[in-house]
Amino acid sequence: MTLALSAPLPVVDIDLAEPGAFRRPGGGPRTGPSGRALGLVRLHGRPLGMAEAAGGGSEELWRALAAVALRDFPIAEESPDSDPGPGPDPGPGPGPDAGPGPGAPEISVIVATRNRAGMLRDCLDSLLALDYPRFEVIVVDNAPADRSTEELVRREYGPAVRYLCEPEPGLARAHNRGLPAARGAITAFTDDDTLVDPLWLTALAAPFLADPGTGCVTGLIVPAELDTEAQVALERHGAFAKGYTPRTWSLRAPPADPLFPFTAGRFGSGANMAFRTDLLRELGGFDPATGVGTPAHGGDDLLSFFRVLAHGRSLAYEPAAIVWHRHRRTPEALDAQAFGYGAGFGAYLAGALVHEPRMLPALLRRLPGGVRYVIARNRERAGSGAGSGAGSGTAPGATPSTPSRLARLELRGLLYGPYGYLRSRRIERAIRRRGRAR
Repeated sequence: MTLALSAPLPVVDIDLAEPGAFRRPGGGPRTGPSGRALGLVRLHGRPLGMAEAAGGGSEELWRALAAVALRDFPIAEESPDSDPGPGPDPGPGPGPDAGPGPGAPEISVIVATRNRAGMLRDCLDSLLALDYPRFEVIVVDNAPADRSTEELVRREYGPAVRYLCEPEPGLARAHNRGLPAARGAITAFTDDDTLVDPLWLTALAAPFLADPGTGCVTGLIVPAELDTEAQVALERHGAFAKGYTPRTWSLRAPPADPLFPFTAGRFGSGANMAFRTDLLRELGGFDPATGVGTPAHGGDDLLSFFRVLAHGRSLAYEPAAIVWHRHRRTPEALDAQAFGYGAGFGAYLAGALVHEPRMLPALLRRLPGGVRYVIARNRERAGSGAGSGAGSGTAPGATPSTPSRLARLELRGLLYGPYGYLRSRRIERAIRRRGRAR
């Protein structure tokens, strides 16, 4: 759901089953918010949607957010003024009181980082507060400019966090550096600019436990802050929104989507994804010619989602697995991110044909529809930065052309993506030759 955000505003977390209570993004109580706010609204722990509302005091703000949720979100009638009781069925998946159970698999969490020790500290603090019995955290320092990240991890976290270094730049390469070290049956990935929900791993593990054919699980990504106009613009543009309904995809039972399985961007994002470790290793990890830090700009996550499906496994989206993301704060960074999204998608399509050439006939059949879809989506984004939700208007300081500019940058990146991927492959071959020569 794309929100019609009006200006920078605080982000809060509320549950309709806990009247009056606010939490901060990533967990922990928050006291005294007032005025206008954007809230992730839950019911018994499960997320229902993002609501924007205003209130003179914290109690009034909570009631206003709850009223928006009860009006706009698909839930049964329930008054937040009264004891909620058991409430309507929140659907499959873990709630706040659903423990991981005796069969909980060990999970390895890999966080790639580069020159952002301050953000990384916040991310690691949220990871170490996870409510899950068996997990490890691995930090991969990617082409660092100095030793600040290593010193942070060793000084402040000791044996609780393992530190690795990958000297060659590239997000996929950093993830591949961590993969052989992972001890868990499941390997989860998030970024250094995120905060994770306390039940993140519990929710990610649930689809793996429910179906042994599930090879990958992705989760919900919501904004951790909307402090600048650029952050608001990205959220209005669509950001990482994938919805609040659990879904499963497989080639055995394809959806009605005529572009499936090539619309990998709908399955999830790399800041919140997990794989069966043995499957990811069998696939050779991530393609090092993709990802942030390479000429491809991205596409590593999308290509891995596609390959999981192409190898006969299912991919599940579980919105109860929540990650809070700190969007880029400046207009220049926002433009680069929009271009990178498009470039990553184009690189992913090129990589899909390199790794799974047998899928070429299916892609050619879907290509005309895919082109029409991309053009229509960019026209829609260019025509309006707003969607369903509360509030409206253009953010102060932002121009009406902002959505149009972002859409054009994304389309330009899409056209560049295959070329960027080929450039990355040439660089990767040179790196391998250097390695063999040593």
